[in-house]
Amino acid sequence: MEGPVMREFEMSPSDGASDDELPLTLPSEGGCGGSIRKGCEPFAQTQRSKLQHRRARINQQINKEMRMRAGAENLFRATTNNKVKETVALELSFVNSNLQLLKEELEELNSSVDVYQTDSEAVNVPMIPLGLKETKEADFTVSIQDFICEHYGEDSSLYDKEIKELMALRQAMRTPSRNQTGLELLMEYYNQLYYLDQRFFPAQRNLGVHFHWYDSLTGVPSSQRALAFEKGSVLFNIGALYTQIGARQDRSAAAGIDRAVDAFQRAAGAFNYLKENFSNAPSLDMSGPSLCMLVRLMVAQVQECVFEHVTLTTQDTHFTSQLRLAQEAARVSEVYSLVQQTMTQPLMKDYVPFSWASMVQVKSEHFRALAHYYAAVALCDHLLSAEEDESDDEAAKAFLQIYANIPSGPPLSQVLRDPEKRRKLGKAHLRRAVIRHEEAMRVHSLCKILRKMDILQDSLSHTHKRSLDKYSELDREDDFDEAADAPDIRSHTQQKPDITPPNFSTVQVNDIFHRLGPLSVFCARARWGPVRVICLQRREGGLGLTLRGDSPVLVAGVVPGGCAEEAGLREGDYIVAVDGQDCKWAKHGEVVHMLKSCSDRGVNISVVTLHSHDTQVERRAAMLSHCGDKENTRQRLLSGAKGQSSASLLNWNRKKKREGGSITKRLGSTFSLSFGSLRNTEAMY
Repeated sequence: MEGPVMREFEMSPSDGASDDELPLTLPSEGGCGGSIRKGCEPFAQTQRSKLQHRRARINQQINKEMRMRAGAENLFRATTNNKVKETVALELSFVNSNLQLLKEELEELNSSVDVYQTDSEAVNVPMIPLGLKETKEADFTVSIQDFICEHYGEDSSLYDKEIKELMALRQAMRTPSRNQTGLELLMEYYNQLYYLDQRFFPAQRNLGVHFHWYDSLTGVPSSQRALAFEKGSVLFNIGALYTQIGARQDRSAAAGIDRAVDAFQRAAGAFNYLKENFSNAPSLDMSGPSLCMLVRLMVAQVQECVFEHVTLTTQDTHFTSQLRLAQEAARVSEVYSLVQQTMTQPLMKDYVPFSWASMVQVKSEHFRALAHYYAAVALCDHLLSAEEDESDDEAAKAFLQIYANIPSGPPLSQVLRDPEKRRKLGKAHLRRAVIRHEEAMRVHSLCKILRKMDILQDSLSHTHKRSLDKYSELDREDDFDEAADAPDIRSHTQQKPDITPPNFSTVQVNDIFHRLGPLSVFCARARWGPVRVICLQRREGGLGLTLRGDSPVLVAGVVPGGCAEEAGLREGDYIVAVDGQDCKWAKHGEVVHMLKSCSDRGVNISVVTLHSHDTQVERRAAMLSHCGDKENTRQRLLSGAKGQSSASLLNWNRKKKREGGSITKRLGSTFSLSFGSLRNTEAMY
């Protein structure tokens, strides 16, 4: 991604903090601000924080042992004293033993996938969910108060309520519930970060608030002052929460499968969006290779749900139906093989939990076995009629397309009409199915975490026994011919997975710091002079000024020699108050009414003048001053079409760059408008 977003994750040495400097704090009672916010589960924070605390401590011990081992290895290579070498070798054996024990303990913490599975009694292969990233409390109070005083020139104590509301929202999003309300809570905070970025994070400096987040798999802490890190971490948790919701669905019914498909597709979309819009992530779970692996894993789980849906809706044992199941199973096996390849990459190999890698390999072997099983069922349980008809032609055509490579031996059309040849080919498929089932069970037995998952053991045992029973049914005592190997099944699916990008417009939010004024003018990237109070006395010719737009109203021009010019009012000033009454959000007509209703003593107008500020703010101010309500324009963007980048809060920089040129060409500069040419939205007073 271009521009500032590319640099937002770059962390200077001063931004980081060691593990010892980042202790975890457990929430106190009433941590969510008295009442529990909708979509928040405060009790879950205590349990998850304890888990992350254990992870962090284990990682600190692993890092310590790794440093000791590196030093011992260097000493072993450097010394020529045999006695020293023996001592160092003994020490290395102890260090390696400790490392193995620590890694096994960490592995067990990282592999608690069974916690998120459905409570249904149906035997389904478990899915792989992702745990949420944990974060420490972040206190915005002092930093925002200082910024309001320094940048906006207002009394910061007037905004204590808004600061507390922001803090309560962040506290609540740390413990979202595993349902739609929890997702809406995360999206509400994520959308609110857009306004926070615009209000308090200028391009040339940061607010000084450290955001501490912990790796979702290892618990390793990371710290940055960039708001992009906060945004990315919240978006990661949105994807992780979708994985947990998908894993909890009851997939014994079509409705549950559809909900699981939707959840996993949205999880893939969140991770893919994060991968495309952020770079240089400080934590490994948000790095490019990790996000690529997660996207592939979610797509594979969607494909598995598609297979389950086809299995559930295929009630008949027709030849083509069984062939379709075989190809769907082959497709699931294929996508899990791709996930397995991604997990074995150098950066991911030591990061991904062993139970995850084992589960993916088990599923790849399991569904490959199912593909051969259904091919055998199609060959042995459905015979073609002696006379050709239209359905037999379709069956023959489907059979000719099922194999990835044409097998050697008699033509497939001849095999299809010979019951004995079909039996032998079906038996060959069953033999491969049994071999794949046994390989899946072998890999399963090697992982201590998977051995504890009874539902997975039951599923593997059931399908293995089914293939063995079918093989015994086809086997004959006089069958002495050496059977040829069954060819591989060509993968094919009726429903390709869709990566659904996050739709932030589904959760509408209001700017918490709305009272600071419209973002088109009153934002962190704009610079203006101090507030000037100007006293205007109405004369026979009026006040001598031209106003345009609203929220806030702009002084488009002043009459030379008129009352406004003599009082010090300048073209380009924004009216922020009239007689002490705030009118930053006032409409054009409201300000005009206030000016016209002034007494003979005159009227005091508080104005500000924009000075040096970035070009994007200038262009946006020009466009929105013309169009009317500037803040509502942002809300219209948030309520845009589903999946459109205009609703994105990560790539807003890129969006503005695309729009900037056309705005300048169409509207020109706000402050270079001629006084003599009054527009429809302008009026002279």
